[in-house]
Amino acid sequence: MDPDSVKSTLQNLAFGNVMAAAARDYQKELVAQEKAQSSATANEEVDLDELMDDPELERLHADRIAALKKEAEKRQELKRHGHGEYREITEGDFLGEVTGTDKAICHFYHREFYRCKIMDKHLKSLAPKHVETKFIKLDAENAPFFVAKLAIKTLPCVIFFRNGIAVDRLVGFQDLGAKDDFSTRTLEALLLKKGIIKENKAEDEDDDEYPESRRRSVRSSANVDSDSE
Repeated sequence: MDPDSVKSTLQNLAFGNVMAAAARDYQKELVAQEKAQSSATANEEVDLDELMDDPELERLHADRIAALKKEAEKRQELKRHGHGEYREITEGDFLGEVTGTDKAICHFYHREFYRCKIMDKHLKSLAPKHVETKFIKLDAENAPFFVAKLAIKTLPCVIFFRNGIAVDRLVGFQDLGAKDDFSTRTLEALLLKKGIIKENKAEDEDDDEYPESRRRSVRSSANVDSDSE
Protein backbone atom coordinates (compact mmCIF):
# COMPACT_ATOMS: atom_id res chain seq x y z
CA MET A 1 0.00 0.00 0.00
CA ASP A 2 1.17 3.47 -0.82
CA PRO A 3 2.70 5.09 2.31
CA ASP A 4 0.97 8.41 1.59
CA SER A 5 -2.39 6.65 1.30
CA VAL A 6 -1.84 4.89 4.63
CA LYS A 7 -0.91 8.19 6.28
CA SER A 8 -4.02 9.88 4.90
CA THR A 9 -6.26 7.05 6.10
CA LEU A 10 -4.80 7.18 9.60
CA GLN A 11 -5.26 10.97 9.74
CA ASN A 12 -8.89 10.62 8.68
CA LEU A 13 -9.49 7.97 11.34
CA ALA A 14 -7.86 10.14 14.00
CA PHE A 15 -9.97 13.14 13.01
CA GLY A 16 -13.09 11.01 13.07
CA ASN A 17 -12.28 9.74 16.54
CA VAL A 18 -11.71 13.30 17.84
CA MET A 19 -15.02 14.51 16.43
CA ALA A 20 -16.83 11.49 17.86
CA ALA A 21 -15.30 12.10 21.27
CA ALA A 22 -16.21 15.79 21.09
CA ALA A 23 -19.79 14.90 20.21
CA ARG A 24 -20.01 12.51 23.16
CA ASP A 25 -18.59 15.14 25.53
CA TYR A 26 -21.04 17.75 24.26
CA GLN A 27 -23.93 15.34 24.75
CA LYS A 28 -22.78 14.61 28.30
CA GLU A 29 -22.53 18.34 29.04
CA LEU A 30 -26.08 18.94 27.82
CA VAL A 31 -27.42 16.11 29.97
CA ALA A 32 -25.51 17.41 33.00
CA GLN A 33 -26.89 20.93 32.49
CA GLU A 34 -30.45 19.62 32.22
CA LYS A 35 -30.03 17.63 35.43
CA ALA A 36 -28.52 20.61 37.26
CA GLN A 37 -31.32 22.91 36.12
CA SER A 38 -33.95 20.37 37.10
CA SER A 39 -32.33 19.92 40.50
CA ALA A 40 -32.10 23.68 41.08
CA THR A 41 -35.74 24.13 40.20
CA ALA A 42 -36.75 21.37 42.57
CA ASN A 43 -34.61 22.84 45.34
CA GLU A 44 -36.09 26.28 44.73
CA GLU A 45 -39.58 24.93 45.00
CA VAL A 46 -38.73 23.13 48.21
CA ASP A 47 -36.99 26.17 49.65
CA LEU A 48 -39.90 28.44 48.83
CA ASP A 49 -42.35 26.02 50.40
CA GLU A 50 -40.22 25.85 53.51
CA LEU A 51 -39.83 29.63 53.66
CA MET A 52 -43.58 30.15 53.48
CA ASP A 53 -43.93 28.29 56.78
CA ASP A 54 -40.69 29.50 58.38
CA PRO A 55 -41.59 31.15 61.74
CA GLU A 56 -38.23 32.95 61.82
CA LEU A 57 -38.94 34.58 58.46
CA GLU A 58 -42.42 35.55 59.63
CA ARG A 59 -40.93 37.13 62.75
CA LEU A 60 -38.36 39.08 60.70
CA HIS A 61 -41.10 40.27 58.35
CA ALA A 62 -43.26 41.38 61.27
CA ASP A 63 -40.31 43.19 62.86
CA ARG A 64 -39.58 44.99 59.60
CA ILE A 65 -43.20 46.08 59.22
CA ALA A 66 -43.24 47.30 62.83
CA ALA A 67 -40.00 49.26 62.31
CA LEU A 68 -41.34 50.92 59.17
CA LYS A 69 -44.56 51.81 60.95
CA LYS A 70 -42.66 53.27 63.90
CA GLU A 71 -40.47 55.32 61.57
CA ALA A 72 -43.53 56.65 59.70
CA GLU A 73 -45.18 57.62 63.00
CA LYS A 74 -41.99 59.37 64.12
CA ARG A 75 -41.82 61.36 60.89
CA GLN A 76 -45.45 62.39 61.22
CA GLU A 77 -44.86 63.50 64.82
CA LEU A 78 -41.85 65.56 63.75
CA LYS A 79 -43.88 67.20 61.00
CA ARG A 80 -46.52 68.15 63.53
CA HIS A 81 -43.78 70.04 65.36
CA GLY A 82 -42.66 71.98 62.30
CA HIS A 83 -40.16 69.62 60.74
CA GLY A 84 -40.10 68.85 57.02
CA GLU A 85 -40.41 72.45 55.85
CA TYR A 86 -38.36 75.61 55.93
CA ARG A 87 -40.30 78.11 58.06
CA GLU A 88 -39.88 81.69 59.16
CA ILE A 89 -40.28 82.33 62.88
CA THR A 90 -40.34 85.40 65.11
CA GLU A 91 -37.98 86.31 67.92
CA GLY A 92 -40.68 85.33 70.40
CA ASP A 93 -40.87 81.84 68.89
CA PHE A 94 -37.13 81.28 68.80
CA LEU A 95 -36.45 79.63 72.17
CA GLY A 96 -39.43 77.30 71.90
CA GLU A 97 -38.44 76.24 68.39
CA VAL A 98 -34.79 75.40 69.11
CA THR A 99 -35.32 73.85 72.55
CA GLY A 100 -38.29 71.74 71.48
CA THR A 101 -36.30 69.43 69.21
CA ASP A 102 -33.08 67.42 69.13
CA LYS A 103 -31.56 69.20 66.13
CA ALA A 104 -32.35 72.53 64.54
CA ILE A 105 -30.84 74.77 61.89
CA CYS A 106 -31.64 78.47 62.13
CA HIS A 107 -30.74 80.91 59.37
CA PHE A 108 -30.36 84.48 60.58
CA TYR A 109 -30.93 86.57 57.50
CA HIS A 110 -31.59 90.01 56.10
CA ARG A 111 -34.37 90.20 53.55
CA GLU A 112 -32.38 92.55 51.29
CA PHE A 113 -29.13 90.58 51.21
CA TYR A 114 -28.62 88.59 48.04
CA ARG A 115 -26.57 85.85 49.69
CA CYS A 116 -29.28 85.28 52.27
CA LYS A 117 -31.66 84.56 49.40
CA ILE A 118 -29.21 82.00 48.01
CA MET A 119 -29.01 80.29 51.40
CA ASP A 120 -32.81 80.34 51.62
CA LYS A 121 -33.09 78.46 48.33
CA HIS A 122 -30.79 75.65 49.41
CA LEU A 123 -32.22 75.24 52.91
CA LYS A 124 -35.72 75.12 51.45
CA SER A 125 -34.63 72.22 49.21
CA LEU A 126 -33.07 70.28 52.08
CA ALA A 127 -35.80 70.69 54.71
CA PRO A 128 -38.31 68.16 53.28
CA LYS A 129 -35.57 65.60 52.79
CA HIS A 130 -34.10 65.76 56.30
CA VAL A 131 -37.18 65.64 58.49
CA GLU A 132 -35.15 64.67 61.55
CA THR A 133 -33.78 68.24 61.68
CA LYS A 134 -35.85 71.41 62.03
CA PHE A 135 -35.11 74.12 59.43
CA ILE A 136 -36.10 77.67 60.39
CA LYS A 137 -35.11 81.24 59.61
CA LEU A 138 -35.24 84.45 61.60
CA ASP A 139 -35.03 88.02 60.31
CA ALA A 140 -31.95 89.41 62.04
CA GLU A 141 -33.34 92.95 62.01
CA ASN A 142 -36.34 91.79 64.03
CA ALA A 143 -34.34 89.71 66.51
CA PRO A 144 -31.78 92.11 68.06
CA PHE A 145 -31.68 90.29 71.41
CA PHE A 146 -30.62 86.92 69.97
CA VAL A 147 -28.37 88.52 67.36
CA ALA A 148 -26.43 90.12 70.21
CA LYS A 149 -26.66 87.06 72.47
CA LEU A 150 -25.29 84.77 69.74
CA ALA A 151 -22.69 87.33 68.61
CA ILE A 152 -23.93 87.36 65.02
CA LYS A 153 -21.95 89.92 63.02
CA THR A 154 -22.01 88.64 59.44
CA LEU A 155 -24.96 87.49 57.34
CA PRO A 156 -25.99 85.01 56.22
CA CYS A 157 -25.35 83.17 59.47
CA VAL A 158 -26.68 79.64 59.93
CA ILE A 159 -26.48 78.34 63.49
CA PHE A 160 -26.81 74.66 64.43
CA PHE A 161 -28.58 73.70 67.65
CA ARG A 162 -28.66 70.44 69.60
CA ASN A 163 -31.26 70.31 72.34
CA GLY A 164 -31.39 74.10 72.39
CA ILE A 165 -27.62 74.60 72.59
CA ALA A 166 -25.74 76.35 69.76
CA VAL A 167 -23.01 73.89 68.79
CA ASP A 168 -21.70 75.27 65.49
CA ARG A 169 -22.34 77.85 62.81
CA LEU A 170 -21.88 78.60 59.12
CA VAL A 171 -20.95 82.22 58.40
CA GLY A 172 -21.12 83.50 54.85
CA PHE A 173 -19.98 81.12 52.11
CA GLN A 174 -16.38 80.55 53.20
CA ASP A 175 -16.95 76.85 53.93
CA LEU A 176 -18.92 76.43 50.69
CA GLY A 177 -16.18 77.35 48.26
CA ALA A 178 -16.41 81.11 48.88
CA LYS A 179 -18.62 81.52 45.83
CA ASP A 180 -22.30 82.13 45.19
CA ASP A 181 -22.98 79.28 42.78
CA PHE A 182 -22.40 76.38 45.18
CA SER A 183 -24.85 73.50 44.84
CA THR A 184 -27.37 72.16 47.33
CA ARG A 185 -25.29 68.99 47.42
CA THR A 186 -22.31 70.99 48.63
CA LEU A 187 -24.29 72.46 51.50
CA GLU A 188 -25.80 69.07 52.30
CA ALA A 189 -22.35 67.45 52.44
CA LEU A 190 -21.17 70.13 54.87
CA LEU A 191 -24.22 69.67 57.11
CA LEU A 192 -23.66 65.89 57.07
CA LYS A 193 -20.03 66.39 58.04
CA LYS A 194 -21.06 68.58 60.96
CA GLY A 195 -23.61 65.97 62.05
CA ILE A 196 -26.59 68.29 62.09
CA ILE A 197 -28.39 66.15 59.49
CA LYS A 198 -28.07 62.46 58.78
CA GLU A 199 -27.59 60.65 55.51
CA ASN A 200 -30.85 59.52 53.99
CA LYS A 201 -30.07 56.08 52.52
CA ALA A 202 -33.68 55.28 51.82
CA GLU A 203 -33.69 57.57 48.83
CA ASP A 204 -31.68 57.33 45.64
CA GLU A 205 -30.29 60.76 45.26
CA ASP A 206 -29.79 62.17 41.81
CA ASP A 207 -29.42 65.58 40.28
CA ASP A 208 -33.16 65.79 39.66
CA GLU A 209 -33.70 66.25 43.40
CA TYR A 210 -31.78 69.49 43.16
CA PRO A 211 -32.97 71.15 39.96
CA GLU A 212 -31.15 74.30 40.88
CA SER A 213 -27.82 72.50 40.50
CA ARG A 214 -28.62 71.93 36.84
CA ARG A 215 -29.62 75.49 36.17
CA ARG A 216 -27.36 78.46 36.02
CA SER A 217 -27.13 80.01 39.46
CA VAL A 218 -28.34 83.57 39.69
CA ARG A 219 -25.41 85.93 39.53
CA SER A 220 -25.06 88.58 42.18
CA SER A 221 -24.77 92.31 41.64
CA ALA A 222 -21.67 94.14 42.71
CA ASN A 223 -23.52 96.15 45.36
CA VAL A 224 -25.46 93.63 47.40
CA ASP A 225 -23.53 90.38 46.98
CA SER A 226 -20.98 90.77 49.76
CA ASP A 227 -21.59 89.66 53.34
CA SER A 228 -22.77 92.52 55.48
CA GLU A 229 -21.90 93.25 59.05
